[in-house]
Amino acid sequence: GLFLSIAGMAAAALIERYRLTESADGVTITVFLLMPQFLLVGAGEAFTYMGQLDFFLRECPKGMKTMSTGLFLSTCALGFFFSTLIVTIVHKVTGHGSNDGWLANNIDQGRLDYFYWLLAVMSAINIVFFTIAARGYVYKEKRMADAGIELADEEAMIVGH
Repeated sequence: GLFLSIAGMAAAALIERYRLTESADGVTITVFLLMPQFLLVGAGEAFTYMGQLDFFLRECPKGMKTMSTGLFLSTCALGFFFSTLIVTIVHKVTGHGSNDGWLANNIDQGRLDYFYWLLAVMSAINIVFFTIAARGYVYKEKRMADAGIELADEEAMIVGH
């Protein structure tokens, strides 16, 4: 999912650069050029969300399944707030005076392709940190086995058998 996210942002940047070039020449392009980036980003989100939800449900204690789903949705919400923060920072950093910066009101005067490349780079940095964290993580089954506890015994203790 994270790789598809990077590919989607790179595709968006390349297509936006092409659109800017064609727009400067007075050519109108087809909306179907947006399909690759939407397909890549959508598939990336689906894989990422399903993996994240599976992780929360598998690693949480049995009695906290609902709570873990709420935590999953909270991480999605935090991501949306972070997205707004990135847009605000980019707008303030790149826009000076009469220049609207990368995220201009007139799409032909902005540099949305630079913004997409920024998101691709941020996603690449994210995948590096994710890989480091994932390599160091020990799953619940392994932790329990190392402690000499079988997972079935833990579930029986919670139910009261």
